[in-house]
Amino acid sequence: MNDVTPAFGFQIGTDRSVKALEGAAAPSDAAGYVWRHVQGTPEQLSSGLAEFELDEAVKTALTAEETRPRCTPHGGGAILVLRGVNLNLGAEPEDMVSLRLWVEGGQVVSCGVRPLNALQDVAGMVRGGRAPRSPAEMVAAFSLRIADRAEPVVAELNEKLDEVSDRLEGETLSETRRALADIRQVATALRRYMFPQRDALTTFEVEGFDWVSREALSQLREAIDRLTRLSEELDAIRDRAQIVHDQVMDARAEQMNTQMFVLTIVSAFFLPIGFITGLLGINVGGVPLADSANGFVIICGIIVAVLIGQYAVFKKLKLF
Repeated sequence: MNDVTPAFGFQIGTDRSVKALEGAAAPSDAAGYVWRHVQGTPEQLSSGLAEFELDEAVKTALTAEETRPRCTPHGGGAILVLRGVNLNLGAEPEDMVSLRLWVEGGQVVSCGVRPLNALQDVAGMVRGGRAPRSPAEMVAAFSLRIADRAEPVVAELNEKLDEVSDRLEGETLSETRRALADIRQVATALRRYMFPQRDALTTFEVEGFDWVSREALSQLREAIDRLTRLSEELDAIRDRAQIVHDQVMDARAEQMNTQMFVLTIVSAFFLPIGFITGLLGINVGGVPLADSANGFVIICGIIVAVLIGQYAVFKKLKLF
């Protein structure tokens, strides 16, 4: 007998009554369903699921090293993989945590490699007497809690983007670009899983399992709508971030143009002066004023006159 037991298990009645299960208890014939959860590394998941009466294909899917949101019908049930934002201490929200599910008429088997707050939310609902009435409603509950946990993260991205946009004039362009890069990276990573997750739930909804009630379908559609809205919000954030990025690049180009213009004006001012001084510095005979006691003063006067003439010409041409 394997010494790895499920993290927890419940026998849930149609009246929402809950009974805690010990070890690898099998689904009973009583009205309702069983929810069992196993937590740990893929190797520990394999050990824990070995005591469950599950098809090998299901066990393989639940213990896979890499997962993406999907729904795969199998026999009378479905393999579901969902992803939730990572709210663990010191983690990045976009490093999303997987929740692997096997769902059929009489039971739900869930597996997790890393802690997921949405899972604890549903476990709290069950312990608090608000358990979903069926396996399909359990799937909807997972999806809704995942959406609940993701919404503050998406809202925070919106707020950060608003702050970056409002402070565009006051911050240095390099700081603004770094902030925009972070926002776009998080939005892209979250969106990468939101749309496939919505598609997975849609597949589960339209598969037509006879144990999925109308109430469960209604809750699933609500979860799909929430995930669709979050995905669209992430798309909007990426689009807005691109607009702000374009503004930053325009400001940077304008800044560079201004700097180049200043350098050009300075060069234009000193080019004639450089030509005069260079010409007078030729080491040959016949240089004007070479033997004059007032030569330096006269040359300085000519240079000042040239500068004044240049200033007048540039001013008339509205170059500054």
